[in-house]
Amino acid sequence: MKKLLLFSTLATLFFIGCKSDSTTTVAPVVKPDELSVKGEVSGTWKKSSIITVTGDIIIPVGKTLTIEEGVSVVMDTTSKPEIIVNGNLYAIGTTANPIKISIPEAAKLTKYKFGQLWGGILAAKTCTELVLDNVIMEYGGALITEASTSVKLGLYKAISGEFDPALWFSNTTGKLVVRNSIVRNWRDDAFYIEGGSVILANNAFYTTGLSSGDAIDIKSGVIVDIAYNLIYSTNTNALKLTNTGGRTPQAYSVAYNNTILNTGWRKPTAKGGSIWVEQSIRAELYNNLMANTRFGIKRDVKLPEDSRSIISNNYYYGYTQTGVDQFQPSADILKGTNDVISKIAGDNDPKFVNYPTNTDSQNSDFNTAWDFHLSANSPALGKGITTFTRNFKDGITINGVSYKSPEPATYVGAFGAK
Repeated sequence: MKKLLLFSTLATLFFIGCKSDSTTTVAPVVKPDELSVKGEVSGTWKKSSIITVTGDIIIPVGKTLTIEEGVSVVMDTTSKPEIIVNGNLYAIGTTANPIKISIPEAAKLTKYKFGQLWGGILAAKTCTELVLDNVIMEYGGALITEASTSVKLGLYKAISGEFDPALWFSNTTGKLVVRNSIVRNWRDDAFYIEGGSVILANNAFYTTGLSSGDAIDIKSGVIVDIAYNLIYSTNTNALKLTNTGGRTPQAYSVAYNNTILNTGWRKPTAKGGSIWVEQSIRAELYNNLMANTRFGIKRDVKLPEDSRSIISNNYYYGYTQTGVDQFQPSADILKGTNDVISKIAGDNDPKFVNYPTNTDSQNSDFNTAWDFHLSANSPALGKGITTFTRNFKDGITINGVSYKSPEPATYVGAFGAK
């Protein structure tokens, strides 16, 4: 009888223990996908997945593709796919775990330094929202042919012989945010924007433009804030700001606190430089640091910028006299209020923490160990202005998230004192 009672008691305790364990909440483990895709895509590419793209992919109208942090998108270098966005795209990485859209490691040879091994992201007028946050795009900018999906669908320039930009956005009523991202090893233009409410902030562009190409090309139909970007050695301009295209609204760009270095020197014509304005663009340019750029802010004298444009508190440095001479104000080189422009090579050294300011102006190789923060004794500190108004001070809401243009700083350039 005692043995039976003891057994009954142990069985009850065991049952209670099992019941307790069965109600314990355990977080599910989400296994990353390893997928091969082409054609229509939508849904979610889960965190840290590896997605191999074997042909052009299309996000259909009314559909969404969400790419989570750490996803590696590997583009086939034979088919050289384009990413066509007819619906919406949200690619949200993190600083520690960015999204990477690239090619197989074995394909990254020296002769492909300027990419051309896959297309780019092309967002049609039916794309209403697009976000790239902590995304690396590299080794793209493929040659567009008559067989390209972009040509067949009438996207981008829709002609053969051009090269895909890293990003094309075209919806004048759409919303676009790109921040904390990198475009590198690209054949031609990085961003070519023909419409929308746009924030481009805290990005880096380098090793772009083999024989032509701007980092950021803004057209009519765009209201944009461009801030805290690092732009190194683009073939042509860091920023090309124009109202061409005949779209509404009139292009309006507020560009501030950008660091622009060595741009324009690899362009064979006289158009390449730092910032180019033309065709009635309404441009406001503040706190931009231009070091060893081929020209200062340059205009098309026959088709100039909107008369409401404002230039103020920009800072120039040149280590060669040729460079310094091409900063000087003239009919086509604009000088703003409180701009710092010396007449002697080597004056106004911004004193970067770690960047040799005598780096060859033709150099297109970027050293990730460089540090463009300003030293504590930099004369570029305190030269900025903060009293202007950004287009999106109150933010752009995309997919329920409010993205605000960053506050301006009292220093010039994208990086203050470390």
